[in-house]
Amino acid sequence: MNKGIVVRLLFLVFALTLLAGCAGSSAPPTPAPLSADNLNLIFVVSEDLAYQAPGDVNPTTANLTNQGLQRSLSMATFLQQKVLGTNNVTGIYALEPMTHLQTASNYPDMVALETIQQFAMLNQITLSSDSQGGTPYTGQSYPINASYASGPLPSGVAVPPQFCPNCQGLDFRDQNGDNEALVTGIVKANVPGFYVFSAPWETTRSLLANINKLEHYNLALPASYISPNFIYAISITPSGRAHLVTYDSHLTPPSTYPVLSPPPASAPCTAQTPFSITVTGGQGGAVIPAGINTNETLYIIRHADAHPRTYWDDNNYVGAGQWRALDLPNALLGKVVSPNQVYSNDPAQFGQGSVLYSSDGSVSPSGDHYWSSVAPPLTAAPYAIANNLPYNLVTSFDLSDSNVAQETSTFFFFINGGQFSNQTVLLAWSFQFIQPTILALLTSYNAAQQAPPSGVWPPTDYDTIWTVKLDAHGNLTVNNGMCEGINSAALPATPPQF
Repeated sequence: MNKGIVVRLLFLVFALTLLAGCAGSSAPPTPAPLSADNLNLIFVVSEDLAYQAPGDVNPTTANLTNQGLQRSLSMATFLQQKVLGTNNVTGIYALEPMTHLQTASNYPDMVALETIQQFAMLNQITLSSDSQGGTPYTGQSYPINASYASGPLPSGVAVPPQFCPNCQGLDFRDQNGDNEALVTGIVKANVPGFYVFSAPWETTRSLLANINKLEHYNLALPASYISPNFIYAISITPSGRAHLVTYDSHLTPPSTYPVLSPPPASAPCTAQTPFSITVTGGQGGAVIPAGINTNETLYIIRHADAHPRTYWDDNNYVGAGQWRALDLPNALLGKVVSPNQVYSNDPAQFGQGSVLYSSDGSVSPSGDHYWSSVAPPLTAAPYAIANNLPYNLVTSFDLSDSNVAQETSTFFFFINGGQFSNQTVLLAWSFQFIQPTILALLTSYNAAQQAPPSGVWPPTDYDTIWTVKLDAHGNLTVNNGMCEGINSAALPATPPQF
């Protein structure tokens, strides 16, 4: 071959190699973590049916798929390490699920909460161990604010006896500009730190634009949705100068359910006194109440708090609770048989730590003692995702009601409640309301004398499963013969890592 041709070919190969190298490095580097000296507004875009990555959202339930859950778990690590630089978060705000109903079945939008939950577990909070200022304890957990602002509520949502300004989340409808009021309040308070918001693109885009206008930042904002891998931050210096920082996590999650490593150790069912109650109409003075459901099975589990100390609580569970929640699909396999839907309370409801509207809850150093009750719904969310089940919330009554036990019994067991005849349901519920609900149900059968042997759910029991069955005639059986079988004592205090 001609020597000149060889030289030209070698030069061409060298040039192409350089171009390939340039192309491979053309993606901009990840920006440096945000400064703790600034006030940082950080926007994590949750997914919905309108804006998502292919395969992340189930079109039937409007909930995350296994792949979408994998993305949210990995995004938490990126957010904590690359955006916050391992600093502790200052506040977390998520979409109020009932403000964004999707599909013809009007399923609430749980994805924003699911998107930010793992991140909440990567942060810490120091709380008293009770409302009287007991010994402070620092736990691997952070509260998620998801409660309603005062004003018009979504259809079918009970009005709380009071509103919680310090618990406010994000409203998909943005009624009365409540989202902007929340964020401008943070800006005006001018406390440096990291304020993280999780909401769909529609809400995020509008909020970014309105804050940009209201605060006269004149930032060049993203014009359209790109992907759920993008995080947007408005970082405001002490002098008031703002700039936009954009992060791309470049995540490519697998489509399988997350694997916990190592898997949680198993344990026998030992936390409660075993019982089994059968109530048959016409026997022992029992009567089948009018309007009772038929052919219904309700499995009841407690929220996965796994708290390190009694009454230490921010109404979110701690790192050990994340192990429990993520292992729930495995723990319930072969025990909870073929549920076709999952239920829990509206996370926008709130209370004092540990017990809704009780005097036993924890208090933060800043005096906060009310927290959005996100623990029960986030406990069962992974199970719903793994099994492609619809997720619904109980919103028609407030858990602070004086007759909440009767309201819960009516909702789940009577035709004029939720109409659960011929249904099998998994219910994640606050432990203090489970036994009173069953007692209210037994009372309706004139069978209150057959109440479960223990008057309260043991505070350290996160494992027991209660099974309530109504047969074709409305006859009732209740027992606590099953448990999740997860050894709480062996669970790490820190959440699983992804």
